[in-house]
Amino acid sequence: MLFVTRRSFATFFAAALLCFIARAQAGQLTAQPEKSALVIVDAQIGVLSTVWDSARIIRNIESLVAKARAKHVPVFWVQHQDDDELKLGSKSWKLDPHFKPTANEVVIHKRFNSSFAETDLGSRLKLLGIKRIVLAGAATNWCIRSTAYATLDRGYDLTLVSDAHSTESLNTSDGTVVPAKLIVADLNTVMQWISAPGVKTEVKPTAEIRF
Repeated sequence: MLFVTRRSFATFFAAALLCFIARAQAGQLTAQPEKSALVIVDAQIGVLSTVWDSARIIRNIESLVAKARAKHVPVFWVQHQDDDELKLGSKSWKLDPHFKPTANEVVIHKRFNSSFAETDLGSRLKLLGIKRIVLAGAATNWCIRSTAYATLDRGYDLTLVSDAHSTESLNTSDGTVVPAKLIVADLNTVMQWISAPGVKTEVKPTAEIRF
């Protein structure tokens, strides 16, 4: 009986292996997507009201949130506060009216550029087993840039949504004005080509984001 069982197992294993090879050759096997989270940074009235092409950014963030919710992907809303323009509880501090986190979506409160600095974002991501962060929001050259680098430093893969982050034009000390459009393009380019150990980065428009 034992001999028959072993022979039957060997036959089954060989058949399964041949089936696997055939499916692989036919392109029917696809890798399981890594577990992702959508992180929306500073989508607040006092931030988005002043950035370049704000209406388009808001529409694209709405689209990303809808995609994430449809796939039951965790959505994190990061909300900045300070003692100046974004005082806790003020109108400018509140999320833009287009955005209403659901009961199971987490709102992270921060006081620094990086969404990870002195917040529990990292521990929450780890608890959920997140491997990839899809990043959008504002402002490109401050909190988005800082959060992007912090994401990679902490070992997460990063997808920067190229048309879902923005900022204001920058006035330098010598009087030069750097257009917001160029600041956005700069970060998109950097994140497309940056290298970091053990992680991967990609820059995609909203229409190409998949969860």
